[in-house]
Amino acid sequence: MAEKLFCSGGGCTAKLGAGILSRVLSKLPRNNTDENLLVGYDSKDDAAVYKISDDIAIVETLDFFPPMLEDPYIYGKIAATNALSDVYAMGGVVKTALNIVCFPEKMDLNILGEIMRGGLEKVKEAGASLVGGHSINDSDVKYGLSVMGVVNPNKIYPNNNCQLNDKLILTKKLGVGIICSANRVEQASEKAMNEAISSMTTLNKYASEISHNYDIHACTDITGFGFLGHLHEMLDEKYSSKIYAKNLPIIDEALDYANEFLITSSGQKNRNYISDKVLFNNVDFALEEVLFDPQTSGGLLFSVSDKDAIKFLEHLEKEGICASIVGEIIKKQDKEIYVEG
Repeated sequence: MAEKLFCSGGGCTAKLGAGILSRVLSKLPRNNTDENLLVGYDSKDDAAVYKISDDIAIVETLDFFPPMLEDPYIYGKIAATNALSDVYAMGGVVKTALNIVCFPEKMDLNILGEIMRGGLEKVKEAGASLVGGHSINDSDVKYGLSVMGVVNPNKIYPNNNCQLNDKLILTKKLGVGIICSANRVEQASEKAMNEAISSMTTLNKYASEISHNYDIHACTDITGFGFLGHLHEMLDEKYSSKIYAKNLPIIDEALDYANEFLITSSGQKNRNYISDKVLFNNVDFALEEVLFDPQTSGGLLFSVSDKDAIKFLEHLEKEGICASIVGEIIKKQDKEIYVEG
């Protein structure tokens, strides 16, 4: 491609920092006076949920970001996969999606066509319908989706309902933010980038569907706030957690690139926001960076009943999903998160 799509920070690294966002949201008046609004922004959850009957609630979410790689078709697939994920994190099923497009009129419109083609493919794979969208002329490229899904009001996965002794199961490898950062300066290997792309374009639909057979107490997807930032939101100041560093699924090269300081500014924002709540024991710098690393289209993190954890894990692995029990929920202690090497 002759034209460059790169912005200063692509994918979920472009999100506002968790600390900044928390300060802004804390000043907004609460608007959940409608008893049918089951999930709003108060809980920092992945999507809003609105009840319309005893059996059906609507799940609403949106997500968009600048490119993190040069191929517009793959970028479109990643952005769509990421946007669809929040419905799956709530335990829902995707029904419709709307395109969100920012694009410079002076740029080759064939590039925009490829972005939207990639997005449409993932919407179709989700079993949903693309029903329209909105576009504006902008100086930089940005793309994503506004997504609507449905869920049984009694079977919603909140992100903050962990229970004592729950096991934490993660369904994708970590490290894609660091690998994309290395790729921007042409330091990422083809193998590492291909593995990152494969992960970022894999719908969380399949893991979510399997989870419906098990006792899931809470769920979130790992995106811009990194593994530790999203785990912090799950714990909701009610519990602490122990993370088994040796069980964490990580793209191998991400650790090498972290040691070479091919890291993101967003990862440092995450570190600044959450580090005082984390205790690392026998964990090196590279692994710390991977845990703070903002993930684009990351995996689901389930807090699942101890009695179901092994069966759930085996079911995920049987279906070819990269999954691992990465920790457990423990009683609240001095620190919120203990990462054990």
